[in-house]
Amino acid sequence: MTTQSKVSTVLLVLGLPVALGLALATQGTGIIKNDLERNIYIPTELTMPLQIKSAYNGEQIFFRYRWPAAAPHILHDVLRYEDGKWLTEGHGVPGPAANGLHEDRVAMMVDDGSVAEFSRYGGYVAIGAGIAGFTHENPKGVSKHLPETQQDEVALEDVTQHQLRKAGYFLDLWHWRAGRSNPIAMADDQNVGKSRSGDEGKGSYTKNWNGDTNQPLQMFNVQTTGQRALAWDDVRQGKITQEDSYYLSAQTAVPFDPQADWKNGDTLPRRILRQPVGDRGDIAVVAKETRWEDGFWNVTLVRDMDTGNPLNDKIFREKGRYDLAVSVHRNATGGRWHYVSMPYTVGLGRDADFPAMAFQGDSPDWSQEWFDMTLFYPGQVNWPLLTSKAHPGAEDIAAGKPVRPRHSEKVLAIHGVEMEFNDKIIHQWQLTLLAGLFAMLGITLALLPAFRNTKKGARS
Repeated sequence: MTTQSKVSTVLLVLGLPVALGLALATQGTGIIKNDLERNIYIPTELTMPLQIKSAYNGEQIFFRYRWPAAAPHILHDVLRYEDGKWLTEGHGVPGPAANGLHEDRVAMMVDDGSVAEFSRYGGYVAIGAGIAGFTHENPKGVSKHLPETQQDEVALEDVTQHQLRKAGYFLDLWHWRAGRSNPIAMADDQNVGKSRSGDEGKGSYTKNWNGDTNQPLQMFNVQTTGQRALAWDDVRQGKITQEDSYYLSAQTAVPFDPQADWKNGDTLPRRILRQPVGDRGDIAVVAKETRWEDGFWNVTLVRDMDTGNPLNDKIFREKGRYDLAVSVHRNATGGRWHYVSMPYTVGLGRDADFPAMAFQGDSPDWSQEWFDMTLFYPGQVNWPLLTSKAHPGAEDIAAGKPVRPRHSEKVLAIHGVEMEFNDKIIHQWQLTLLAGLFAMLGITLALLPAFRNTKKGARS
């Protein structure tokens, strides 16, 4: 064997496995992992179940929700006393809050058919590029909004926005919060148009903070609650329950006394609850049917079918069919770390995915079956991406083909996770391609002398 042949054999024996190993090593490993600095946290469960029912009596409409939750999270953020200062505990973070300070929530967007894209693609239509919480979030703070309220990422003038509203181009948003609304048996009436905002009026909570003195405004009333403050250890260990006095309201609070004997670990809610004012307070909680028990939240909301406010609320009518999509925050998560549903329809005496049952009297008996949904983690998918050339399904969206017949919730969750790592996946594929080319080059160089020897032998 010639020296050149020996070298070729060594290249083939050693170089090929090395090259193939490099290709394997660069293919898809070490990419899908949490990266909090890039606002990335992937939940261990990509989907979750939710059940829903609806009922109406001609005056009011009820929605009831049920979903599994390992534990209830009924506090949102708090003020903790430490060495003479009041420190805020509970901030928005990627994924679950380590101290458990983020309330559970359920939200439902509703439309009457005026937002055609919503009936096909659900909440995706309200997610703009760079929305808060994304890895590449817009520093100006992009809120949920509907596509036609903007042009080239700039909101249209107010006159046009009002015309869109009158035409019904907005989504009604029902928003229940376990900490900031539920204790006073209220939910938050919001809407999505050029942004996500509350209906006219005042919401169910305000800050418990005096900026002039850097102290709380209120503390617990010892006479009615038996305490001046919560204990920080009980808060962070999740020992506060719905049976405890854990919220500040007109019935449970008194003005803050800075001369009280405050001790390290004394904890006060950072929110003061109040009765909503105006249209913001249209949605109430049926308190006796809204509790966490045995690993499940049961939440029942009620609202007038006709609130008299058609510019912010979708009006429910007999024989109407309405599009809706539901989202849930659980496990002390906030922001975009929620689970969302595909769009579904509810019908009032009309065929739909599930019916709103007609009843007489003040309260339904809820004897009908639950309607089962699967919610999924949406990742960082946004509407501009879905409608761009970068998305293979953009042509289907342009043609008005709905998402439900074409994708399962698990597939949508996986696509959402892929988008979290889109940049890194592309980079990894580039490395893999380079490694593959190196392998091919190694094989070619290794076999080239053999081909030359074959040709020499054929000529001789």
